[in-house]
Parts: sequence; C-alpha cells; structure tokens
Amino acid sequence: MSPSDADSGTTPDAAPDSASDADGLLAEQLLRLTRRLHRIQRQQMEPIGITPAQSRLLRTVSHYELHHEPPPRMADLAKRLDVVPRAVTTLVDGLEASGRVRRVPDPTNRRVIRIELTDTGRATLRSLRSARRDAAEDILAPLTTEQREVLGGLLSALVDGMPERPC
Repeated sequence: MSPSDADSGTTPDAAPDSASDADGLLAEQLLRLTRRLHRIQRQQMEPIGITPAQSRLLRTVSHYELHHEPPPRMADLAKRLDVVPRAVTTLVDGLEASGRVRRVPDPTNRRVIRIELTDTGRATLRSLRSARRDAAEDILAPLTTEQREVLGGLLSALVDGMPERPC
C-alpha cells in the first residue's frame, strides 16, 4: 500500500469496487429506464386493447410474414418467445377472439395448425409501432440529436455483444 492510499483510506483493491459500484449504478439506471419505457408503452397500448405479451406475439408472427416464411406453428412461437406452449395458446386465443390472428391448417399436413395475421392484426401492429415511437420520443425528449446517435451506437454495441434472443 502506498502512503497516498493510506492517507486516503483506500486500498489497491478499492478500484475494482468503485468500478463495480459504477457498473451496478449503470445497470440500475438501465433497469429504471426500461421500466419507464414499459410503463409508457403500456399506457399507450391500453387504448389499442392489447397486452405487451400479445404485442410480442403479433410482432413474432409478422416476422415470419415479412421474411416470406410460412406462418408459424404454435410450437414455433413458443420457442421464439421462450415460453411454454400453453402460454402461446392463451395468447393466440385472445388475439383470435379480437380478430387479430387466425388459425389456419397447414397445406401439406392437415394435423398442423399455423397462425397468421389478419388485416386487423396488421393494423394493430401499425398502431403499436406508432405507440412505440411515441413512447421513445417521451423517453428521448431530453436528448439532442447527437446524444441520441451516441446512445444508439452504445445500445447497438451492448445488444450486438449479447447472445441472439428471439424477438
């Protein structure tokens, strides 16, 4: 221990603790920001009449459509959403009742049921995108355009450094 460490009351091991403290604070800030964004999105989804889980399922089904893939099976959705199949059944039931998705038989295997978007589901997705943009604008309002670009780069670095997760 150097004399300056003794005078300041710190030890050579204190640096990692302060870095850990800073990382912990940063993680807490990210969690608070995420919660705030979710709260704003929920408030904006309420008039649309959809839950966040239903929104995720609609986005996942649209992913297949956008990539010109066959509509997903319930098992495909459960895997991509990382949930149990029963949870997907409940979500699909609710979305089907509201006319946003429909169950269709697979053309090559009549025992297989696929889930596809309806026009109402596509319209709901457009509304959800608008709500997400509005929520992001609320969150990002205090930042300048330059700060937003920097934040976007930092978030991309974090997301790109993580293992791939389903949508």
